[in-house]
Amino acid sequence: MPANARTFSFICGQDDFLVGRMGRKRFDELAGAVADEFSSEIVNGFAANVAEVETAVNRFREAVQTVPMFGGRRVVWLRDINFLADSVTGKAETTLKCVEDLQGVLESVNPEETAVLLTASPVDRRRSFPKWCEKSADFALADGGDDAEGLGAVVQAEARAIGIGFGPGALELLLVKVGSNTRLLVEEVHKLAAHAAEGAVIDEKSVADLSPNAAQGDFFETADAFFSGDLQWTLAALKRHFFAGGDARPVLSALQNRNRILIQVRALADAGDVRVGPRGVDGLQRAGASYAAGFGEAAAEKSSYNVFTQNPWYVGKLAGSGPLPSLRRLIDNQREFINAFEEIIRRSDGQEEVLRDLAVRCLASPGARAV
Repeated sequence: MPANARTFSFICGQDDFLVGRMGRKRFDELAGAVADEFSSEIVNGFAANVAEVETAVNRFREAVQTVPMFGGRRVVWLRDINFLADSVTGKAETTLKCVEDLQGVLESVNPEETAVLLTASPVDRRRSFPKWCEKSADFALADGGDDAEGLGAVVQAEARAIGIGFGPGALELLLVKVGSNTRLLVEEVHKLAAHAAEGAVIDEKSVADLSPNAAQGDFFETADAFFSGDLQWTLAALKRHFFAGGDARPVLSALQNRNRILIQVRALADAGDVRVGPRGVDGLQRAGASYAAGFGEAAAEKSSYNVFTQNPWYVGKLAGSGPLPSLRRLIDNQREFINAFEEIIRRSDGQEEVLRDLAVRCLASPGARAV
């Protein structure tokens, strides 16, 4: 056997769903090439403590050393490994010794007799064992990343695999609504594909109508209606929300979150740091280089208090969907939201009425969107 032969497969990443899915595909390929189902074995590598790490490694060793019942090649999958992470269990001395033993088992594997697959998430790739695997194994990194670009690549790849595409704004809206949950994103792609005609392009309206608001619990319809300045749409959205048994507080939270973002965009626009137009906000990244440090430790945390942590497409969508309200109007909105919250505390049985009154006060006056 050549000295640089890849004797086993190692798939890792920070997203357990992507790692598990890639691992399952690889295992099915390997298992399909063996004589029978008794020639393949799956060992659980998930460990809550060091004792379970020892158990997992010992079971894996036994599986690798087991002779096939009917001869031929065996396939062994050590799946869901979590003790390679930067965690209390992962850093324990006993765990590190078990990982050394695991490496010894892998070094002794004869790929002609046993095909070995390991899948691990999360993984601290600074450690010696993952580095050794990169050099010694058929190595694959399953991460798509938790930023918009990485998640978008995962969604686009899934869409291509089932023969659909996304129209303008549809993919971006899906990422905003669902967030960084890759499992849910993949399921949403399949749901949207089932709703559309074969080979169709998914449009933004389909995503808005069919995909859940899983990210941060935002209530898109009511917030969209309110900030569009459409009073009738806002009242209808509130009616649907409360008819379904909804509560006023998450709606107020969604309205406040969007209003805070627009206040910051309005201030940046008035200062000449950004330009707001039909195509969104131009110059936001440049403005972030100047002002983001002013948010201190919160600068890296996604929050409506910091416009520079938001999805740029989402900010552009909010600001570019119509005339941007004046700073005075936005501050008045915020006061109205606070007053409505206090009113709801005083009379919790009149939540829908409180929000309807809020909408009328803010939107019924001429030029409410832009005054």
